[in-house]
Amino acid sequence: MVQFLTTRLDASFAALSDATRRGILEQLGSADASITELAEKFHMTLTGMKKHVGVLEQAGLVTTEKVGRVRTCRLGLGGLEEEAAWIEARRQIWNARFDALDEVVEALKRKEKVDG
Repeated sequence: MVQFLTTRLDASFAALSDATRRGILEQLGSADASITELAEKFHMTLTGMKKHVGVLEQAGLVTTEKVGRVRTCRLGLGGLEEEAAWIEARRQIWNARFDALDEVVEALKRKEKVDG
């Protein structure tokens, strides 16, 4: 289980690390699009766009379907729930650490006032 989650997170975050791939996800959030349409929108070659879509597809963020000569892309069914949960857990850890730091700072301020 942990290995699967780690592998999925690695693939997802690697896919999301590229601005073009994030842009593709934004575009597909509005409407499905063919590889050709995406390539035109992002001013890329078909080969370059196929590579980007392939990375997104391997991460499960995009699915494609070929009908005739047209390959249509759409958002994957998995979404980013696991990734968001992982980020949220880290956010809670950091918030707890910052809260503890705030308490230390406040205690030092109170001590400084008392010691004058």
